[in-house]
Amino acid sequence: MTALETPVNTPPVKKGFFGRLPIVSHLKISMGLQRGMLIVGSALTAIFVLTAIFAPLIAPYRFDQISDAHGDFPTQAAPSAEHIWGTTVGGYDVFSRTIWGAQTAVSVIVIAVLLSIFLGVILGLISGYIGGWLDRVLVVIADAIFAFPSLLLAIVMSIIISGGRSDLWGGILAAAISITVVFVPQYFRVIRAETVRLKAEPFVESAKVVGASTWRIVSRHIFKNATRTLPLIFTLNSSEAILTLAGLGFLGFGIEPTSAAEWGFDLNKALADTTSGIWWTGVFPGAAIVLTVLGLTLVGESLNDLNDPRLRGRRRAGKNRSRAGKQPAAVQAAAKTTQQAEANHE
Repeated sequence: MTALETPVNTPPVKKGFFGRLPIVSHLKISMGLQRGMLIVGSALTAIFVLTAIFAPLIAPYRFDQISDAHGDFPTQAAPSAEHIWGTTVGGYDVFSRTIWGAQTAVSVIVIAVLLSIFLGVILGLISGYIGGWLDRVLVVIADAIFAFPSLLLAIVMSIIISGGRSDLWGGILAAAISITVVFVPQYFRVIRAETVRLKAEPFVESAKVVGASTWRIVSRHIFKNATRTLPLIFTLNSSEAILTLAGLGFLGFGIEPTSAAEWGFDLNKALADTTSGIWWTGVFPGAAIVLTVLGLTLVGESLNDLNDPRLRGRRRAGKNRSRAGKQPAAVQAAAKTTQQAEANHE
């Protein structure tokens, strides 16, 4: 085979389990700005998750610790070697509470989003596949829930569950349940729309012809195809869950400081410090919220863009044109001569 002959196409290599993961698979097809957004967002999200997992090893003190072997911690102390991010008006170490606050945020995200996915997916599959009056009732209920502001609903649920001031699990469950109620309609709408579309596909009709049961069709044929967009919704809802939890703590409906560290509560207590020039009690918890939400949002927006086939097609076409334009003139001329010779031979 000469250098100008076209090589034989080889079959594509099958991707392993790691290569099929949402972020990893999207990273391979991304390019330019989208790849930068995905890398930055993934890095910030990874730092957030790792901080939550290894908080007992990273934080020098407990979230509720106000003294050690040398005595009580100073109040509103500036950053120093002993307290690298300073202390609060209550004598808490700012660095330790910021690190431990990541654990509280992860707990709320996991409980709220998992409950939302579980309820939203089940209701969406049932409503979209069965249809009829049940579908109409569920759609009306989902639309009605959207009329309630998420933070207001979270405050109401917090008051109902824990009386407005909560211990660790009371505050986490209050925030998680309220966020679940808000997020379920989102998952319900997405899964219902996909189910309505998929149940008219030929492979579903074929399954009905061969006598497959409704449970088998929904669980084996529709579920897998209807839930492909869940990673995207998960990342966007995770950032919203953190903001809702911070809003509850900032308004005084969050978790007690002796039960867990929570960024919104620390921001609330830092308001009075700003007039005295004490900036460290509010800057670091606020930066933790901003960077975590930014990371999750960047991942979600990147996945949203990369899931659009039209955007992927434009990027690939532009990439192929740029590669073709960078070829040496001799190679392009040789390829053109070969094509003309083959056409004349035919």
